Amino acid sequence: MRHFSYLKTSLFALGLVALSTSVSYAETKFTFGLWGDMPYAKAKDQDKMPALLDSINSSDIAFSIYDGDIKDGSSKCTDDVFADATKMFNTLKQPTVYVPGDNEWTDCHRTNNGGYDQLERLSFIRKTMFSTPNSYGQKTIALEHQGKIGEKFVENTRFVREGIIFVGLNVPGSNNNKVLDDKECINKSARTPEICAVGNKEYEERDAANVAWMAESFKIARDTKAAGIVLVWQGDPGFDLPETEEIDERTDAGHSGYTNFLAKLVSETENYAGQVLIVHGDTHFFKLDKPLYSPTKVLPNLTRLQTFGSPSIHWVRVSVDPASANVFTVDPVIVKQK
Repeated sequence: MRHFSYLKTSLFALGLVALSTSVSYAETKFTFGLWGDMPYAKAKDQDKMPALLDSINSSDIAFSIYDGDIKDGSSKCTDDVFADATKMFNTLKQPTVYVPGDNEWTDCHRTNNGGYDQLERLSFIRKTMFSTPNSYGQKTIALEHQGKIGEKFVENTRFVREGIIFVGLNVPGSNNNKVLDDKECINKSARTPEICAVGNKEYEERDAANVAWMAESFKIARDTKAAGIVLVWQGDPGFDLPETEEIDERTDAGHSGYTNFLAKLVSETENYAGQVLIVHGDTHFFKLDKPLYSPTKVLPNLTRLQTFGSPSIHWVRVSVDPASANVFTVDPVIVKQK
């Protein structure tokens, strides 16, 4: 029985996954944490953060994943925000993996955010928040990245723990950076229609990259006979929008920036025997459900977990038992303020 706590980038590069049919993983239980959408200055969350970080640090988790939004959506996207987030992540004793959210780049075009070029902010994130192959935290783990360090798509990450595949994806809120028309483009924004046209090209390219990274991750999961795969991104893809008689608004390809990604997610899940846990933030309410295929038709091996967010400064603990039928057991952790 071969035991891999973490599978480093170099091992993927050497083709270990190609040998997956002969690999057998130890069925070792472990726990991990999920949190995001905090702290928000407008909600005065900063005073609540020490209790949350203490709660995570005193837990038994092996690592945590932060699913985006290091600031609120109506404050400036200044460089110091990212420096503060780095300090916050590094106060945690165990490794912390960062996934970008909309408030730190997609929404930075807003005049109340400083009227930034949102693609410049995305480039800044890639250069500063992903300047090394490793996670954050006082202990770190090596991550596999889709892109080169500091460059395009570096923010899409992957690692393995006890045979479970963990994947980070840049799928943010605000419709995944897809702009529908000129009116939306310039509303309370420093953008022009020409800038939005460039942004929509960015959306199309990144969406294709996200789908490719997800597909590759599912292939690894299938080849290694992994009991489960965890996909983490920030944006709420509209799971809770209505399905009406005329149209399912959640999958309206003309308007939703998530339709293509979700269609590929369904296809990959259908062709995978293990459990799929998808995690996102953005809407700030804890939810655990099975939203796909639709509210009335269940995709049985896929579970959605939506994490807490400002002003609810709490986190989620997930227990993993590769030998159990459902693999993942989810427990919200309510943090009491001192």
